[in-house]
Amino acid sequence: MKKIILFISLILISYNGFSQTCECLSNLKWLIETFEKNDAGFQYVIDKKGENSYQVHNKLYSEKALVISDLNECHKLLNDWTEFFRKNHLNVQLLSNKKNKKNEIKLTDKEIIEKYSNSEKYNIKKKKFNKYIKKLKNNEGFEGIWVSEPYTIGIIKDNINPNREYVGFIINSQSPYWQDNQVKLEILKTKEGQYTMKFYMRDHSVHKFDKIEFYGKNYLIAGSGYIALKRVVSEKTNEINIERYFKAIYSNKAFLEKVSNNTVLLRIPSFRSSNKALIDSILDSNDKLIRNTENLIIDLRYNGGGDDGSFANITPYYYTNPIRIIGNALLSTELNNKRMVGYMNNPDLSNDDKKWYKERVDRLNKHIGEFVNLNDNSVRIQTLKEIYPNPKSVAILINEKCGSTTEQFLLSAKQSTKVKLFGTTTLGSLDISNLYTVISPTKKFKLWYGLSKSYRIPEMLIDEKGIQPDYYFDNEIKPYEWIDKTIEILNNK
Repeated sequence: MKKIILFISLILISYNGFSQTCECLSNLKWLIETFEKNDAGFQYVIDKKGENSYQVHNKLYSEKALVISDLNECHKLLNDWTEFFRKNHLNVQLLSNKKNKKNEIKLTDKEIIEKYSNSEKYNIKKKKFNKYIKKLKNNEGFEGIWVSEPYTIGIIKDNINPNREYVGFIINSQSPYWQDNQVKLEILKTKEGQYTMKFYMRDHSVHKFDKIEFYGKNYLIAGSGYIALKRVVSEKTNEINIERYFKAIYSNKAFLEKVSNNTVLLRIPSFRSSNKALIDSILDSNDKLIRNTENLIIDLRYNGGGDDGSFANITPYYYTNPIRIIGNALLSTELNNKRMVGYMNNPDLSNDDKKWYKERVDRLNKHIGEFVNLNDNSVRIQTLKEIYPNPKSVAILINEKCGSTTEQFLLSAKQSTKVKLFGTTTLGSLDISNLYTVISPTKKFKLWYGLSKSYRIPEMLIDEKGIQPDYYFDNEIKPYEWIDKTIEILNNK
């Protein structure tokens, strides 16, 4: 490693006359040095890929950094460099320039309207459009009135511009950035039955989507849910499964509801510590319902993780046998140990907790440069006194956006004989955990890296692989069908 750092230092000395181009290289040098010394997964990857491969990687990126003067390009380069190690639980963040931000002139609504006044308009009167829409026989196809908060958008077949099949224009906007009749989206036909979309964002920049599709008749989806439009219809629809899907996926809050005569659905969008109180409250107030219902579905799709404590009170509902929880070890360095010192100095801690943290800080400081287990054992056995008769079956819905703490929850839950996983393989971001941050000397970047390495390594890896479902839902099973499909499988077990 020292040879590589020396190589970069020599480049910096040779090019010290070019401060602008050199700044990206100095930031890369900082990133390499900081990561090598402090990331818990660094040496593991070097042992797998070899030092020669790493040296070639660093040489390539050093040469690229020499010719970069743009801050955004440098940001991309730094993040690309990290992918040699892993894609998740590792990130370089570009920090906003607070000085420039303070000097930014905040535009008034009138000035914002004026700024975007030259955007294309589709000139059709609202009365004429509404009359046209009412004449349509069915609420099908693209034409109609749609809502994508904070906008109401009219979509109509475009008989004026031959380059697009349909045009979407603003009917009503609750934002000064968009005004009536301005073109908000364009739908283009690629071949029979297939369409792409151009969607104009708040600042009127365009975002292109190669695939758009209907969920039922009244939801139009672009970019796998990045953009979702809901059709405005007067009559009630029977698309209960689709309505439930959008309620679940686009809600920031956990909720519980009965979805069949023998099935309860618990939706948890995040295990962030701020959500723990709500999750616990839902479980407490619905304890009787859950324990008197045969099936429990826990929908964790798009749950990127959070805090292990947030899922602690779910355990009794799936528990059938002792659960083995594999621990991890922290890499002790002067920088890394600052996190534990911060915890120790929390004025709200009890004296016992302060004592516990003090003992751990002392243990870490005695073993600088080593991996340290803060607990006595590498494996903890969780045992509960009671096994609930109900729920008899627990299905957990997962997809490629489930990671980190959510994967830790899955590793525990899937040890139960009640639990099966449904959906697609998870993200794979757990082996190197306990994120910590450090800001670059230039104050332009913040590095997010891992402090701990799981004792599962190398026998049972999760990073880059993810956790596979017991029941794989292929592309022909639409996301809004997952809950009904799961109920069907549970009832035919």
